[in-house]
Amino acid sequence: MAGLSEARQATEQAAADAAIRVTETNVDTLNFLFGAQRLLLAEFLFASNEMFERVRTEMHLFIEFAAKMAGAHSVNCVRELAQECARHQIDFVRRDSEQFFSHGQRSIETASKLVSRRFDA
Repeated sequence: MAGLSEARQATEQAAADAAIRVTETNVDTLNFLFGAQRLLLAEFLFASNEMFERVRTEMHLFIEFAAKMAGAHSVNCVRELAQECARHQIDFVRRDSEQFFSHGQRSIETASKLVSRRFDA
């Protein structure tokens, strides 16, 4: 009778341990999924803000170009205007590229933290 009772307790303990492991795995999975969801939402928000900022900057550059073009009275003024606008465009592309690469680096770091937290647990 004692052997049967011990076997039953061992079975119950094994079932309880298995239930705890399944629960911990489910919690880890949910944390990973919520982290991935937060990451995607942050990316969507960043992308929409960047598109808005880019359109705003392009509009500003175009308005500046149109105003200066209206004020140009000679071929030399138009040439200087073209050179200045080219510098502005190059600066804009440089800043845009720097932002793009720094954002990519942040995204990779965030994703690697999310994955490492998942596998560290």
